[in-house]
Amino acid sequence: MKQARFEQQYRPQWQSLEKQLDQLEALHVKRAERADMHSFVGDYRQLCHQLALSRERGYSLELQQYLNNLVLRAHRQLYRYNPPLADRIGHFIASGFPNAVRRQWKWHLISALSFVLSIALAWGLVWQQPEMIYTVLDEATLTGIESMYQPDGGPSADDRSGADDVLMFGYYIKNNIGIAFRTFAGGLLLGVGAILVMLFNGSFFGAIAGHLIHVGGDQPFFTFVIAHGAPELTAIVLAGGAGLRLGWAIIAPGQWSRLDALRLAARDALPTMYGVFLLLLLAAFIEAFWSPRDFAPTIKYSVGAACWALLYLYLIFGGRQRGAGKS
Repeated sequence: MKQARFEQQYRPQWQSLEKQLDQLEALHVKRAERADMHSFVGDYRQLCHQLALSRERGYSLELQQYLNNLVLRAHRQLYRYNPPLADRIGHFIASGFPNAVRRQWKWHLISALSFVLSIALAWGLVWQQPEMIYTVLDEATLTGIESMYQPDGGPSADDRSGADDVLMFGYYIKNNIGIAFRTFAGGLLLGVGAILVMLFNGSFFGAIAGHLIHVGGDQPFFTFVIAHGAPELTAIVLAGGAGLRLGWAIIAPGQWSRLDALRLAARDALPTMYGVFLLLLLAAFIEAFWSPRDFAPTIKYSVGAACWALLYLYLIFGGRQRGAGKS
């Protein structure tokens, strides 16, 4: 994007923020009177991103200095205000997380394609050649999975105690967050590590799904995973995208040193990872307390479809401000 177009697109936002800063600096507004600071936080984050873009694209020093001064003024006002923790968490969930995801959508798309294509490939191979499942799982593990997802093949989850549910909740949190962290950290290996984790997890899921369909365990399997799969699989994909962002900062640091580029990339990716951990907590809760319950398949599929739809409506539209330009 040329500088003239960049300025034309964002100048109204800068002018609006300048007016707001003039009022805050002149009136020394008290905390109780700062109810609109949540929108100010979003404007400040957008401004920081625009400053980074202007530096990355080599726009004029005059424009960079103007934006830098505006960032400094906004920073001083922002950190005079310390909203309650609950307010900060609420604002992050309502706006910060979906905005962070959309800001890095290209990396998340690459991660998602790696995951989905590996699922499709493994699923197709196992469907065409059932013995291929043994390249992914050993016989003992496969037998356990088959018994778990066969109709009436295992104990009913409704027989579990509340303590068992809590225990499984903790196990799922530990397992899922471990996968997400390895995926994110794998990006440090020039992005290759993150891609490999996505390919492995996708192949694992696709192979199991293809095998269970082949042996008649598709309904128990899909009714179990469809609801918690929405936040869990999405979180893993987002962790992969954040890892790819780190890897690209090392490969192509631009005008920065590789260490500085990595720091900037990590700072940009952290909001996504905070959201990933929240999604994994949600997934663990659903998997422990809802997914094993013995409801009619229609109900399980309906709840699962609602989880997927609501999650992606939130990620696509959450935190959008009317009239805000695209970055």
